[in-house]
Amino acid sequence: MSPWYQPVLKRLQSDFPEFFVADPVAVVRIDEQRLYLIRQGQIQREYPISTSRHGIGNQDGSFRTPLGVHRIHSKFGDGAPKGTVFRARENTGKVAPIVTVPERTPGDFITTRILWLEGLEDGVNRGEGIDSFSRYIYIHGTDEEGLIGQPASEGCVRMTNADVIELFETMPEGTLVVIQSSP
Repeated sequence: MSPWYQPVLKRLQSDFPEFFVADPVAVVRIDEQRLYLIRQGQIQREYPISTSRHGIGNQDGSFRTPLGVHRIHSKFGDGAPKGTVFRARENTGKVAPIVTVPERTPGDFITTRILWLEGLEDGVNRGEGIDSFSRYIYIHGTDEEGLIGQPASEGCVRMTNADVIELFETMPEGTLVVIQSSP
């Protein structure tokens, strides 16, 4: 039996040949609150994540995590210290204290690195009122590391700061990211 992600890779290769370069590909599994980094057809690494506490959805203003095929449009934060706070993708020069117990913070900061996602599927995550890029859907670090592993974000995919640094270094702009609710 082939691994659960093989149909995902086959779909990317057939439906998105202009973007599919095979290595790496990231698959976000909302049901597991995990991000899988796939290289050469094998899971190279898996990371605990946090998707939206409001559930799955693509509507602008819903604060939900969108499904479907995305690509990394642009990256921000290269070389910034762990915990650096970003606003509108700009380094504020401030470093947030990282909370490792499962509680919400008043700041709910975007920290350390940002990988800005662009939806590639018309009517799913691209287009008026549902556009992941216009909704500012990111993979990013958080000051609320104690909530990683459970839905807690406002629509983005959160990671621990150490993990998002590693992912940032591994995934170039243009890398495909599939967000799915289950296999």
